[in-house]
Amino acid sequence: MHYVILFFLLCAALYLFFFLRPAKRLSDTDPSLSAHYAHRGYHNAELPENSPAAFRNAVGHGYGIELDLQLSADGEVMVFHDYTLDRMTGETGKLADRTATELAALRLLTRDGVRTEEHIPTLEEVLAIVDGKVPLLIELKGENFDTSLCPAADRILQSYRGAYCVESFNPLLIGWYKTNRPDVYRGLLYTDVFREKSKSFLNLLLSCMMLNFLARPHFIAYDGRYPNKLPVVLTTKLFGADHFIWTVRAEEERGKADEHMIFENITP
Repeated sequence: MHYVILFFLLCAALYLFFFLRPAKRLSDTDPSLSAHYAHRGYHNAELPENSPAAFRNAVGHGYGIELDLQLSADGEVMVFHDYTLDRMTGETGKLADRTATELAALRLLTRDGVRTEEHIPTLEEVLAIVDGKVPLLIELKGENFDTSLCPAADRILQSYRGAYCVESFNPLLIGWYKTNRPDVYRGLLYTDVFREKSKSFLNLLLSCMMLNFLARPHFIAYDGRYPNKLPVVLTTKLFGADHFIWTVRAEEERGKADEHMIFENITP
């Protein structure tokens, strides 16, 4: 019986200090990163998400900007959330199968499906709009082992003088930053993918934060529906990791945002 207890204690210690333990906060982390972020820009019924207009609107209101990156077929870093074009452009197929020129010719839809004159921007275009006026929370998109987005984005961001940090659901992408750019403030996005997507072994590992050791994040950005999940509580309460809550969409949800939030449709 004692051996069984000892085994479980050792497993618990391994889980806490090997898998869950976050990185120490960077001593030179820009304090402006501790902000509220407009989810995919400050979009509304007229301005599409992740559009130049939504980013200009966020800058005009002084809000930090959360945005999404993925690569076009010819390796350009594009700002777009979905892997497919259907919802936001009315086109079919994957963003990754089109060139940057082809993507720039498409027009974005509002949340009600109205076509606008807004286009899918490149990261360079967005950085020129923001120009360091507000901080950026950059989500790296990727559902496989390919980390080529990271060096492509980093080449552009190295010449940017504004405040930014990176985050991803994929620990391999954040692991690239841990290894190659440890000076960049990095975080892991969390939701219960085992419940939300499929009950695969990989999703179980992700939902238990068992792969955090690959990235050793500085902060956790967690789904506001799961504030009391054990991995969230342990990383934020026990280890004191910085954290964001996403996505706050109603005034009554603001009480959950004990620190910093990623928001839509409200005034922070």
